[in-house]
Amino acid sequence: MRRLFSVLLFFVCLVHAQDLSNRRAPGFSLPDSNLQQYDPQDYRGKVLLVEFMQTSCAHCQEFLKILEQVPARYGNKVAVLSIVNPPDTQTSVLRYIAERKVLAPILFDCGQVAASYVKAGPQNSTITIPHIFVIDAQGVIRSDFSYGPLTRGIFEGEDLFALLDNMLRPKR
Repeated sequence: MRRLFSVLLFFVCLVHAQDLSNRRAPGFSLPDSNLQQYDPQDYRGKVLLVEFMQTSCAHCQEFLKILEQVPARYGNKVAVLSIVNPPDTQTSVLRYIAERKVLAPILFDCGQVAASYVKAGPQNSTITIPHIFVIDAQGVIRSDFSYGPLTRGIFEGEDLFALLDNMLRPKR
């Protein structure tokens, strides 16, 4: 029964995500705290997870535990980029990295990249944190999820891994 519930929840999450998915992922080049630039084009051929987060967000801190498992589970088939916006600063990000021993890059955005991903505008000016975009090997957003009651399995459970397993499964 629990398995059936997880499958149904997974499909509800996919339906919920469709308004920002199934389009080419917006391009960007953003720096990390060492001023190294990151560009989604550099990850073509891999699945890319782009996460919008804040260092003070409790749900983001929980989700970090999930994201930190990605390299061990998928090796170089899946990459993770986390992006912060103000009020986060280099100081708050460096403290977050040190306290939690974060391995994936955390990039700095002034809001434009986040706005392009969530299609922000006058009618939709809110960016919900955390928010994850799952981008396929061709650079197309296949799914996106913001934290909420229906997406807890993505941010706190195994649902993200089920989605990635499905994406990486050889097509027959």
